[in-house]
Amino acid sequence: MRKKLAALLGTAVLAGAVTVVGLPASASAATMPSACPKELILPVPVTEKATTNVNLRSGPKSGATSKGLLTKGTKFDLYCSSGGSQSWGYGKVLAGANKGKWGWVAERYLKQV
Repeated sequence: MRKKLAALLGTAVLAGAVTVVGLPASASAATMPSACPKELILPVPVTEKATTNVNLRSGPKSGATSKGLLTKGTKFDLYCSSGGSQSWGYGKVLAGANKGKWGWVAERYLKQV
């Protein structure tokens, strides 16, 4: 995930893009949670899928309240990463019982589609 994030951010810098270009109005930099450092907001969302059943959380830690369960294979648009060794991704659920919900997922349980 770290390599993918670095590549996406590097492409945005080389292109002279502002890091928030491409975000839909519902996911502007102004609405991103404070745990999304400005430099880790992706220029465009990356579609990922859950590699196992995983909780959608209210914050970037395992102790945060669960907002629902993403079942294996559920697609998730990743808009930012918390960074660090235990990286969490913030984004929107694209399918299933929690479709349309925003929250955090441990990135070790996500794989790019």
